[in-house]
Amino acid sequence: MNASPAPLVEMRDISIAFGGVRAVEGASIELFGGEVLALVGHNGAGKSTLVKILSGALARDAGTIAVDGREAAIANPRNAKAYGIETIYQSLALADNVDTAANLFLGREMRTRWGTLDDIAMEAQAREVMGRLNPHFSRFKEPVKALSGGQRQSVAIARTILFNARILIMDEPTASLGPQEAAQVGELIKRLKTSGLGILLISHSVHDVFDLADRICVMKNGRVAGTARVTDVSKDEVLGMIIAGKCPAGATPGPGAVY
Repeated sequence: MNASPAPLVEMRDISIAFGGVRAVEGASIELFGGEVLALVGHNGAGKSTLVKILSGALARDAGTIAVDGREAAIANPRNAKAYGIETIYQSLALADNVDTAANLFLGREMRTRWGTLDDIAMEAQAREVMGRLNPHFSRFKEPVKALSGGQRQSVAIARTILFNARILIMDEPTASLGPQEAAQVGELIKRLKTSGLGILLISHSVHDVFDLADRICVMKNGRVAGTARVTDVSKDEVLGMIIAGKCPAGATPGPGAVY
């Protein structure tokens, strides 16, 4: 792992409740540059709620968020983007009927001095960023609905890094993909790591976690059960944390750990 000496993001003692039910309680995580932190747990464990707080989609009831060691004021998605925090949801949120360049600049189109769309400049930038991310990508003129699942992920990722994302939240990036496309997405994630991005990966697949992540944070019933480097725990031990909250010797226990 090529981690920075200090975390890109620190979330400390984050809590939020809905109608008296605590969806997240006292959760703390940190994410470094050049690493993938996998956030895992059953449905309802609190992982999606926690990252929605980081992305500005939900307002926390308690706790602090720091970016580069300084407290961050994140009250909405626009605030999060200003800190370089971008989210790629499982749906990808692509406009299927237009091409790659149009998707990359959707809502932030480049214009000529006459006020018309600068298609040439946008395609040039699209080719440059896609060349860094996925050198084999060549289907720039086709609507994205004609692309494979792995290629569509490439477009969604390129849209975030084009506008200087530093912290990338990825929600189930390999869900519904075949083995070849999942492997392609894995290569994309490895390229992002080498560029220094911090990636927060939400996944239900323990196999994906061990293939892609540097560290794993397990949530259970809204609390962090434990955090570990993938080299220090087995898949069975991670499953034990997910199912029973039992923290193995190779992991750092959280408030939700069961002894």
